[in-house]
Amino acid sequence: QVQLVESGGGLVQPGGSLRLSCAASGFDFGYHYIPWFRQAPGKEREGVSTSSSSGSSIYYADAVKGRFTISRDNVKSTTYLQMNDLSPADTAVYYCAASSRWEPRLYLGNYDYWGPGTQVSVSS
Repeated sequence: QVQLVESGGGLVQPGGSLRLSCAASGFDFGYHYIPWFRQAPGKEREGVSTSSSSGSSIYYADAVKGRFTISRDNVKSTTYLQMNDLSPADTAVYYCAASSRWEPRLYLGNYDYWGPGTQVSVSS
């Protein structure tokens, strides 16, 4: 049974930093790209970042490029999202995801499994 559990969210001030974790189980974690998505109230869920198994192929949405860093530990089956220089526009529920297929692209419809999400709130 595929399980994904996010953690590390919270309330931070603009310009602050936060590190999210996603612990995965029930599938071959090391075989897959594991992405991060986010969803703000009233908005569509959007791709944030994804990484190949080795970290040799990494993609970031334009909105977070230069501020966020994705990494992963395949022994722990965990992926991380380091978020720096946060702004109110980053306020959202952040999710990690997995696909039934090997899938490198950040398209919402490509993913079958989701964690419950972790809330990130950026305000003064």
